[in-house]
Amino acid sequence: MQRTDREEGFRAKEDRLKDLFVRGLAGNTAAYQTFLGELSSHLRAFLRKRLVRLPDEVEDLVQESLLAVHNQRHTYDPDQPLSAWVQAIARYKLVDLFRRRAIHEQRTDSLDDGMDIFTSADSEAAEAKRDLSKLLDELPDRQRLPIVHTKLEGLSVGEAAKLTGMSESAIKVGVHRGLKALAEKIRGK
Repeated sequence: MQRTDREEGFRAKEDRLKDLFVRGLAGNTAAYQTFLGELSSHLRAFLRKRLVRLPDEVEDLVQESLLAVHNQRHTYDPDQPLSAWVQAIARYKLVDLFRRRAIHEQRTDSLDDGMDIFTSADSEAAEAKRDLSKLLDELPDRQRLPIVHTKLEGLSVGEAAKLTGMSESAIKVGVHRGLKALAEKIRGK
């Protein structure tokens, strides 16, 4: 099967960035500086697409992502695609931004906006919570516990790993597989 021009372009970018990064890890400062400069352009484009409504946040997130790449460079496995590793870091930074903004917005909600509090019952939320509990109870512990601790209780992957005695990788896999299983259960009901 032949690759498209787009796939060839992606592969060329991947290979170039990976080469620069690996040479930088080996001590080539010029290659590492070039890598960071080129990566910042790619990160900026990636984040701009996802922050259309928050354009002022793009540059800060680019810098946070570059710093995270630099600080976590020792975790990169050269046998794996560089783009997947960098994208995971950028996505974590994006999620962190959304969490920070959500917490800030919750703290600054106007009390006047919620005056209809007395007109709606909390029964829908209670029903949803009960349904979710039933679905979660059907999952094995290795999927249920990571979801409960990271998604419902808001713990970090590291905190959930310490709490459950599972590895951080097992927590991530458990969340992914558990959410996939929940989605299948919901579609089936």
